[in-house]
Amino acid sequence: MKENFKSGFISIVGRTNVGKSSILNTLLGEKIAAICNKPQTTRTAIRGIINRRNSQIIFIDTPGIHKPKSKLGDAMIETSFDVAKDADIILFVTEATSKEIGKGDRIILEKIKESKKKAILIINKIDLVKKEELLSLIELYKDEYDFISVIPVSVLKKQNLEEILIEIEKNLNYRSCIL
Repeated sequence: MKENFKSGFISIVGRTNVGKSSILNTLLGEKIAAICNKPQTTRTAIRGIINRRNSQIIFIDTPGIHKPKSKLGDAMIETSFDVAKDADIILFVTEATSKEIGKGDRIILEKIKESKKKAILIINKIDLVKKEELLSLIELYKDEYDFISVIPVSVLKKQNLEEILIEIEKNLNYRSCIL
């Protein structure tokens, strides 16, 4: 029996093309989720597992939140929100290039508030903005929700990605496990 072992399900949510799948692939060290500039590349929930010394983190990458134009679009959005309900922690991914909290991000924030789940805000693409712009965006989101952490990252430059795993691990629950 191994003591002090943590595990949990982490749902990755956000608008289309903010880098959810890129973050997952980079954290896992291999490509399991499709990456494309075309919106709605991820159509179903994709799972990836990271085993660390004292934890197991099960990621669930979800379809991007968008304005649906078909029954498929409706189903994809419903999948994103359903997966988030069952997660232990929600990773909410947004872009650093945003100047404000847009309509899509507001919808996601409302769903996170309704869930009352622990949430970590991941601001991706920090390599595209000045520090002052990033700080302004962080303040906007902090005023909207009490995130357990806000982590600015650049998947392209591989900045601060380990911080995501560290923060998740700190906030997972202990589980009994036989190894």
